[in-house]
Amino acid sequence: MTRWRLRALILLVYVIVGLYVAWVYDYITPGLLRDVAEALLAVFLWFLVLLGIDLHIGR
Repeated sequence: MTRWRLRALILLVYVIVGLYVAWVYDYITPGLLRDVAEALLAVFLWFLVLLGIDLHIGR
């Protein structure tokens, strides 16, 4: 395994463990995930927002 792949793997494991800890301690909630998903949809599908299409999830 090359050096950069090892570093990338360590970084990936670090981020995954951090996400798990944040989820367990309620820093990440389903409401937050929904809001982030809505924001990402609005950013990547901005032309649909301009056409008046509602991108809100679960509302």
